[in-house]
Amino acid sequence: MEMIVRGGRALAGEARVPSDKSILHRALIFASLAEGVSRVRFHQMGADCRSTRGVLAALGVAIEDDGALLHVAGRGPAAWRAPAATLDCGNSGTTMRLMLGALAARPFTARLTGDDSLRRRPMRRVVEPLLGMGAAISGAEGGDRAPLTITGGTLHPIHHRSAVASAQVKSAILLAALQTAGETVVEEPLASRDHTERMLAAMGAPIRRDGTAVSLRGPAALRAIDISVPGDISGAAFLLGAAAMIPGSRVTVRDVGLNPTRGGFLDVLGRMGASVEIDSGAEEAGEPTGAVTVRASGLRGVVVTPAEVPALIDELPLLAAVAARAEGVTRVTGAGELRVKESDRIHCLVSELRGMGVRADELPDGFEIRGEPAGDRGAALHGARVRSHGDHRLAMAFAVLGLAVPGETVIEGAECVSVSFPDFESTLHELATSW
Repeated sequence: MEMIVRGGRALAGEARVPSDKSILHRALIFASLAEGVSRVRFHQMGADCRSTRGVLAALGVAIEDDGALLHVAGRGPAAWRAPAATLDCGNSGTTMRLMLGALAARPFTARLTGDDSLRRRPMRRVVEPLLGMGAAISGAEGGDRAPLTITGGTLHPIHHRSAVASAQVKSAILLAALQTAGETVVEEPLASRDHTERMLAAMGAPIRRDGTAVSLRGPAALRAIDISVPGDISGAAFLLGAAAMIPGSRVTVRDVGLNPTRGGFLDVLGRMGASVEIDSGAEEAGEPTGAVTVRASGLRGVVVTPAEVPALIDELPLLAAVAARAEGVTRVTGAGELRVKESDRIHCLVSELRGMGVRADELPDGFEIRGEPAGDRGAALHGARVRSHGDHRLAMAFAVLGLAVPGETVIEGAECVSVSFPDFESTLHELATSW
């Protein structure tokens, strides 16, 4: 499938974005481990979260639809049954990594796989600590690639010092720790997203945070709760980033998650000179929510340090697109994690941006963009035919830049956008004052 965008059209108005998939994944899994019926309210579910739902159903968890409300009948982890077939995680690394943690103490064997992209992604960083807790896991390349087979059993606690800041690694270990006698500690070099800690605390788990270390004493039962999942700030970022660099634009996204461990893109956008207004609202399961408004303004290049990367790792392709329309140089380092996402995001991003006239350089752990502000005479930026490489965030980043440069941009393989933002193209149409 191709997506076609044309430059020179301002965006204006209000929009809603799909529910935060990081939170929705966790809401489905944690509610399935709890005792009682949890009600999970959401706005639009992408393919990744549908994969999580399908895996849980295959384990015997009853999840009933009531419009945009799901009733998850949790009966505790002991009620999970051995699946009759291989568990399909689709394109979702979050599904596979978190489910490995949840299955690590279950006394049966399960096999997990996914699409071609997921089977290429590394799993050892999750597999090794779970092996250290006593689970039996095997798979391709010594357990580093799916398909993975896991046989759970009695676990023992560990103190895991992670080499990288990874919310998925942390979450997998904590899910196993819920079913483990004793205190398990996960220590990170930098603080990663804390959705897991917030939701576990809201569901009654004895979880404690101390700097970049998180500990949980198990076994611990979770109680059912009602959760309204806020909009995904990573999805909203593409609309807000477009508004920042397209003259005459003003976009508001309401009911969006404002978790401080996810706010890195808004912080950097403000540093680039964008007009960013945040209207805080209520909390949901420990998650702050609200509305964000961005107006077009002159932008300048910035330096993003490794310490900032965990809070905007998913928005870095978008940042590169926005930087192409900023004055000066934008440099990002400490983002080597991008090379093991749905694609090698650094290589693919730089290669395709160059096809649109962007002066971009690939770094071992990041990239450098030399921007050209809107209105520059003789600017080299232009629409082009680009490839998504099966990566939803690259596809959306190229679409956003295509709106901000002359000519027509065609994104090949744009069907991957459904992973996180099925209505992305129609939302852009609605916001465009002229299409």
